[in-house]
Amino acid sequence: MIARSSDLDAATLYALLRLRVDVFVVEQRCPYPELDGADLAPGTLHLWTSDEAGPAAYLRILDDPDGSVRIGRVCTRADARGRGLAAGLVREALGKVRGRPVTLNAQTHLTGWYRKFGFVVSAPEFLDDGIPHTPMRYGG
Repeated sequence: MIARSSDLDAATLYALLRLRVDVFVVEQRCPYPELDGADLAPGTLHLWTSDEAGPAAYLRILDDPDGSVRIGRVCTRADARGRGLAAGLVREALGKVRGRPVTLNAQTHLTGWYRKFGFVVSAPEFLDDGIPHTPMRYGG
């Protein structure tokens, strides 16, 4: 599914945000402000897939000021991993932004996974809330 924030009902937005908090804040033990304000920006797109337990995988697409787009918050619910759900969302996201450069900050252990989609490392690794991340770029 894909929607702009303005098209999401409160229950769906809540479920998507809860998935992100469950993965990034609780599971990865990173207490940080997950709700960063970007979710409600007019150009933000939310992509997700659901199953009988609710949202199973998620990512968001943000417009960057330089004309590129940023993919972020890619996550999959713990019990839904290994089914290719996030990979399907990344492919869908790349199809939606065709012709525009795409950036993301991959958790470093996932750079090989992102390379499968055509992303390349674009800057040195850095720490974000104690987790190594690597900037990557696609296209452009």
